[in-house]
Amino acid sequence: MVKVDSRSDFSSVATYAIGDVQGCCDALLQLLDALNFDPAADRLWLAGDLVNRGPQSAATLRLVRSLGDRAVAVLGNHDLHLLAVASGGKRGRRDTLDDLLQAPDRDELLDWLRHRPLMHTSDDGRWHMVHAGLPLQWTVDAAAGYAREVEAALQGPDANELLRRMYGDQPDRWDPALPHWPRLRFIINCFTRLRYCTADGQIAAEPKGTPGSQPGGLLPWFAIPGRRSAGSRIVFGHWSTLGQIHWPEAQVWGLDTGCVWGGRLSALRLDDEAVTSIDCAGYRTPGSEGD
Repeated sequence: MVKVDSRSDFSSVATYAIGDVQGCCDALLQLLDALNFDPAADRLWLAGDLVNRGPQSAATLRLVRSLGDRAVAVLGNHDLHLLAVASGGKRGRRDTLDDLLQAPDRDELLDWLRHRPLMHTSDDGRWHMVHAGLPLQWTVDAAAGYAREVEAALQGPDANELLRRMYGDQPDRWDPALPHWPRLRFIINCFTRLRYCTADGQIAAEPKGTPGSQPGGLLPWFAIPGRRSAGSRIVFGHWSTLGQIHWPEAQVWGLDTGCVWGGRLSALRLDDEAVTSIDCAGYRTPGSEGD
């Protein structure tokens, strides 16, 4: 069943931002059908975590890759984890990546994924997309520069070293003087794992629940007073337990509505902020695992 929260004329050229697909390619196809998505004219933004937990990681990458420059996907934590596993890293016991890792076009898909950005901004500068969030201290312009640092390393000769070193919760506070690998780890954690922070910008990696359930002293990253990216329109994924899509006081839209958990897959039309969602079958039990 298609759930439409608000809708205008979808017959014109449009840009749609979509939340975490996580290998649920059938759901993505159903949502595109519900949107009357025209690959010859419309544009698609995907907020990361294209793969893992669902059963169709390879098919999802093939579909998005086939759209060429009509689709932009930012990297999420599961996408980076796939690249790390493919480079010899440790697999998670709940990973569902075999269809991709054993695919005949594995190398082409992985190379395409490795060249995706961590952050994307619309041509007119009005909208920004990341997978998780931005810390207190970063403007959107600064964040774009930090994203480029990681992208350059991921596409360079030290990519495997980066993928090996990216795991871990430290450092948990931004400092422009951080050494190279800790600096890149912090940047990756913000773009792909961030949910809660203290009021002075210290990241808390563990809490994942709905706002209001977190330990005292923590706030959602987008609710931190004095956040330097405040006033910029940001779409993001990663946080399926948020409980709503639009947080108007913060000008952010959280688009992970829990497709792989049996929730919904949601699209935000950037042109008029209309939201369309479809129900998803679900491949995992909510609360049974982490990110």
